[in-house]
Amino acid sequence: MTNTIRHSCGNSTLGEFAIAASDRGLVMIEFLRHDVLAALVEQLQEGYPEAVIIEDHDAMAESLGRVAALIECPASKHDLSLDMRGSDFELRVWNALREIAAGTTVTYGDIAAQIGAPKQAREVGEACAANPLAVVVPCHRVVRKNGSVSGYRWGVKRKRELLRREASELVLAA
Repeated sequence: MTNTIRHSCGNSTLGEFAIAASDRGLVMIEFLRHDVLAALVEQLQEGYPEAVIIEDHDAMAESLGRVAALIECPASKHDLSLDMRGSDFELRVWNALREIAAGTTVTYGDIAAQIGAPKQAREVGEACAANPLAVVVPCHRVVRKNGSVSGYRWGVKRKRELLRREASELVLAA
């Protein structure tokens, strides 16, 4: 049986983004920088060598809309199906990230302690950098020990804006 990864691009107020999904769920949500779609397709081919990679706007339309809505309102709940693939350590980190409440931040050390690896804050940072699912796996909620915002794969400006949006949403909901 051939595994198929479908992908497409969408727009948001934080810029163009690409998504890809297997039959099990989303495998990638990436903010695009300067027309790097070809590089993302190559990345998908490397990550899923057994899969057929195809662009399919029609099949991805609903997911594109749901991801765009989540980017606009990152504190909102979602029920997007995910097909997270990574090392055991990365999966533990990414699952811990998904437990961080919207509008709050934690440190890399906090996540390391939460997953039972208190001396591996640096490795947590590396797992955050390897996160293939922007916003859905909210690595933007992780900050340095001193509370400063830094180190976001898709740009610190986007990270600050996602945090600002979450804080605004929570104030409006209160």
